[in-house]
Amino acid sequence: MSEPKRIAVYGPESTGKTELATRLATHFRAPLVAEYARERWDAQGALTLEDMLPVAKEQWRREDEAVAKAERLVICDTDALTTMLWSDLLYGTTPDELRREAEKRCKNYALYLLLDIDVPFSPDPQRCFPDPADRGKAMRIWRGALDRRGLPYVLIRGDWAGRERAAIAAVRARLAVGPNHEGSGGL
Repeated sequence: MSEPKRIAVYGPESTGKTELATRLATHFRAPLVAEYARERWDAQGALTLEDMLPVAKEQWRREDEAVAKAERLVICDTDALTTMLWSDLLYGTTPDELRREAEKRCKNYALYLLLDIDVPFSPDPQRCFPDPADRGKAMRIWRGALDRRGLPYVLIRGDWAGRERAAIAAVRARLAVGPNHEGSGGL
């Protein structure tokens, strides 16, 4: 029996990742691995560089636990690559263990759903980059991380309903493919 496919809902802040991940998990009746960083932020009021590795480890633990119990699919509201990118962006560095593990774990996803910045920014105390130029830079960083690693992804754009339809279609297509395949960038 093959391991369930991991789908990462991925992209810059304020692009609807959490809502889309929740809807996908409901639609496919799949486990949802929520974003632990948000939970920890809410508990502490902020995150520091020293929080990055513990955040990542807890996220990995929860994800691996979900995969162990799932039958065919796990929806992840974030991934190790995202934690690494945020650490680099906010603190100028990433703990070595986090970087090494992110490079390994990013290959575990059957598909990344890269959410575009073509929706309005929604303010939130945890969000950092409301300026359109900063959002564009973040989008280039997140997409570039996938492209450089040759990871499989689909760019999800448009209004909320269109995003949901596109994401469902992309996940269905990936489920029909069979075992995890090496990525070739945007599919």
